Amino acid sequence: MAVLAGAAVLAGCANQSASSSVYTYGQAQREQIVRLGTVESVRPITIQSDKSSGVGTVAGGALGGVAGSTVGGGTGQVLASIGGAIIGGLLGNAAENQMNRKSGLEITVRLDNGETRVIAQEADVAISAGQRVRLISGNGPTRVVPF
Repeated sequence: MAVLAGAAVLAGCANQSASSSVYTYGQAQREQIVRLGTVESVRPITIQSDKSSGVGTVAGGALGGVAGSTVGGGTGQVLASIGGAIIGGLLGNAAENQMNRKSGLEITVRLDNGETRVIAQEADVAISAGQRVRLISGNGPTRVVPF
């Protein structure tokens, strides 16, 4: 149970965001460039974290090892513990990967100067084709923000 509580705490600390509404502390109070344009298309995507904290693997392995240790006795118990730890680790890693996925949008914008840009961000703000938007960029990610 302590392993699960620790995993929950660590997973909360590793929260990453690709939202147009979230700025890191270092991005605040910095001048940004604004370009105006019109959304040409919007496509739903999945944003997957490219980093694993390892918490899912460790927690799953620990739980699987404990569960396996309750099976049989002697050599069979050792093998069950090892097998449980391996299977638990794999399942824990898969669960962590699933938790690190977010719904996103791939947004194609035709800028007023005629250039086209494509930006991927979380699907936390409604954006649709034909909508006027601002592209905010500089010192970090580019954000698509409705007018």
